[in-house]
Amino acid sequence: MIDCDPGVDDAIALMLAIASPELNILGITTVAGNVPMESIQRNARQICELARRPDLKVFRGCSRPMVRVLETAKDIHGEGGLAGISFPEPTMPLQVQHGVDFLIETLLHASEPITLATLGPLTNVAIALIKEPRITANIKEIVLMGGSTTFGNITASAEFNLYVDPHAAHVVFTSQVPLTMIGLNVTHTVLSTPARRDRLHANGNAPSRIAAEMLAFYGANEAKVLGLEGSPLHDPCVIAYLLNPALFKATPAQVEVELHSPLTLGRTVVDLHPKGRPNAQVVLHADAEGFYRLLSDRLARL
Repeated sequence: MIDCDPGVDDAIALMLAIASPELNILGITTVAGNVPMESIQRNARQICELARRPDLKVFRGCSRPMVRVLETAKDIHGEGGLAGISFPEPTMPLQVQHGVDFLIETLLHASEPITLATLGPLTNVAIALIKEPRITANIKEIVLMGGSTTFGNITASAEFNLYVDPHAAHVVFTSQVPLTMIGLNVTHTVLSTPARRDRLHANGNAPSRIAAEMLAFYGANEAKVLGLEGSPLHDPCVIAYLLNPALFKATPAQVEVELHSPLTLGRTVVDLHPKGRPNAQVVLHADAEGFYRLLSDRLARL
């Protein structure tokens, strides 16, 4: 199951997942984050239709964090969340059931454990864990984009997804569910350089072309400020990890989320040498060239 807040990088992650038949996508739950919920759920359906999968089920999840007021990233993703690119109004339906209830129902009745790929704030997952703790028995793993072993992007020390809802992140990291964290320390090495965008564009199909166009807008200011060759590409790393874990290197660690300091709210404090039992696998390295080969090859199939 994919929990997301599209967003340019979420949109590309969805396309990568849809283009990969190894993944059986049981449903897509949406959460407010990069932009408000009204745009989020529409964007998810538009991307499904772009990738020719209008049969996928998209659910509206939580429209605000557990405690804090929603902060968005419109300056990074554009006003509507998809880099200002105009898509047709989706015709596939938005599911009536709330995303949290879908997560709970699906996990409770699963015949085998399910992997959750989380690409945005962890609000939906945290509320599901609080509402029905029994679902932990059927969660194989949560692979999340969030946090950092080093610096932040929304503040000096916090990554955006965890900063938006740090209380939800705390619930998830203390749930004892198997976790893999892919943070900024890794995704800031997976850069959408002009050459890599050109490779996508050269595929010739609409999803690849649109992905390349979105990436030309997405994160351009961040790349300029940080002196990077291209913008970091965050959320598709989660899907790439599920498809080919060998592209990444991870180590067991103890991760705690800062909840109290106004200065470092949402920061992930990562102990790579924990004295007790680790609560997460923390990814420390990615094969960026291998990642972009995988992305280009898969999007060419759509």
